[in-house]
Amino acid sequence: MVKLSDRLQVLADQIGNKETMADIGTDHGFLPVYLWERGISPKVIFTDVSAGSLEKSRVNAKMLYPEEPFDFRLGNGLEVLSAGEVDDVVIAGMGGILMTRILGKDLEKTKSFSKLILQPRSGQGVLRHWLLQNGFVIEKESLVREGKYICEVINAAPEGTRDRAPVSRKLEGCGPEDIEYEVPPWIGMAGPLAKAFIENRIAVEMRILSGLQKSRTPDRKAIQSEKRRIAYLKSLLGGI
Repeated sequence: MVKLSDRLQVLADQIGNKETMADIGTDHGFLPVYLWERGISPKVIFTDVSAGSLEKSRVNAKMLYPEEPFDFRLGNGLEVLSAGEVDDVVIAGMGGILMTRILGKDLEKTKSFSKLILQPRSGQGVLRHWLLQNGFVIEKESLVREGKYICEVINAAPEGTRDRAPVSRKLEGCGPEDIEYEVPPWIGMAGPLAKAFIENRIAVEMRILSGLQKSRTPDRKAIQSEKRRIAYLKSLLGGI
């Protein structure tokens, strides 16, 4: 049986019992195999825009279950899926900006799926802002270590379609590049790594501030903006 990394395990844990799923950008295909072999997902779809990556997932799946007619689809993003074809869509390991393009290409189709499980490598604030501006809510956020990094997992759903209360809210006056979307007010509910995650971000912002202050021609506006970002992060830390 497949054993997942900690990051993939957190993704798997977002899938409810008997929920069908599609793994967009499946690469090695371990996540859908894991969900299928444990009876969590009765239907799994492996998709990738790269023929090489999709073939890699096919080889891995067939090595374990040579007789199982798994569903492998070559194509871009959600284009290979029909509206409402699965309950859950997983997109992990790519940038948040790319995710917004994939999700926004056919918004009606994107909203036909019950749940989006997203693990962006970058552009997390842009992704959160896009979700909340386009009729989605964030139901849950999780943090998981992968090497020296702490990865963010965003569990989103179309607004008004589920009973579960969201953790998110629209942040008035804040744009996609603002710290409030990069490290949202609800990040403290993301589990035991929240404190370390915020501390790491404070350290990054402090280095940026130091660089600004040491400049031969200090930009006062940029310095004040950076100080505000740090003050916000410290206020989050105080609430944990």
